Amino acid sequence: MRILRFFIIRIFLKRWILVLGMLIILFLANYLSFTTARSIVSTFQGYQEMETLNQEGIYIANLDPDSQPDFDKIKIDDTQKVYEYLNNNYTYALQVDGFVTSLYNEYEMEVSFNYINEEAYKINQFGLSQGNHLNFNYKFNKEEIPVLVGAGLATTYPVGSTIEITDPATQQLVNLKVEGVLKENTYRSNFYAPNSKNYFNFSIFLPVNKNFIQSASLDLHVNGLMDIALLNSTKEKAMNLNDHIQENLGLEFNFFNQQENFNYFEDYYFYSLTIICTITLILLIVIVCLAIWNTLVSIRLMIKDFTINLLVGLSYSKLRVIFYSYFGVLFSITLAILFAITAFDRYSFWLNKDSIFATYGIFGLISMDWIALLIVLFIDLIIGFAIVELTIRKIKSIPISMGVLQ
Repeated sequence: MRILRFFIIRIFLKRWILVLGMLIILFLANYLSFTTARSIVSTFQGYQEMETLNQEGIYIANLDPDSQPDFDKIKIDDTQKVYEYLNNNYTYALQVDGFVTSLYNEYEMEVSFNYINEEAYKINQFGLSQGNHLNFNYKFNKEEIPVLVGAGLATTYPVGSTIEITDPATQQLVNLKVEGVLKENTYRSNFYAPNSKNYFNFSIFLPVNKNFIQSASLDLHVNGLMDIALLNSTKEKAMNLNDHIQENLGLEFNFFNQQENFNYFEDYYFYSLTIICTITLILLIVIVCLAIWNTLVSIRLMIKDFTINLLVGLSYSKLRVIFYSYFGVLFSITLAILFAITAFDRYSFWLNKDSIFATYGIFGLISMDWIALLIVLFIDLIIGFAIVELTIRKIKSIPISMGVLQ
């Protein structure tokens, strides 16, 4: 214990400013590593989710960024013509997220109404924690609408309960019947940025059929076209639809397959990732060099006391244990800070009532957070091993006679 105290006070903390600087650099490196690892995990999850769309004959719409749309000129009669043309000539997947409304729940979160047709529902394959899947064969305004609710709404609106509310997409009073509850942290990734996700813990999913589309508002019609996916189609048919939309609505769309969307995403994502990884690598190299240099300089300044400890029984194996213990504590401190920041960041979505990012997890962290933390821990273990072993090798090269003479 005395030897450990000697090394901590007289050697490791001899230059405490350098130790503090090393801690700050280590935290920055860990934070960048964590952010990068979590982004990669999220991207991998997005790629897996989109795999069902990454097939021949599927084309996804998005508004041409170079176009100058005038949404004020669009009339609902025009959008209904477009959807009639779609229903007669195409098989398509439609999902519209984010019609926010106020609906009582125990967490006082705003509730997002999400609209999905049968084809999109088959593609998403949402998992349920209880209840049954959606039924799309209902008569709008004549029957209760079967819906799914997110995990955060399950206690307030369990399976079998009914909700009477003005539907934000149709502005009509509707009766919703809860058929099932989505699994915790069910999400949807962005077609064009697979690392970006919206979570559905406080969402209600309404099944969209032809009768519903006819009664829906202009907002749902237009938003539905923004990410519509044509199934079993061709590039020529996609362009025909684009011409029809442009003729009736004055909107110009691009239709790309999912692989083209991935390619566009990768062009800027991998470039950003390379920059972050390079910065992180430089910081880690600086940490290794700074830690070794600081330890060796402190030992040389305390060479007399260090030599005495060696002569009275301190072995290099014990010295190695001391070094691993010390750097283990430093790495644990940075990991604890990183964990606390991540947990608070997740908790802040609940505090701010940000329902599309509110998630459930162990200590507030979800799976991608834990995987990223484990990756950071693995990197720290490698760095710690490099620091200790290189330092021990350097110490062994210091002649004991230097300390004896002093």
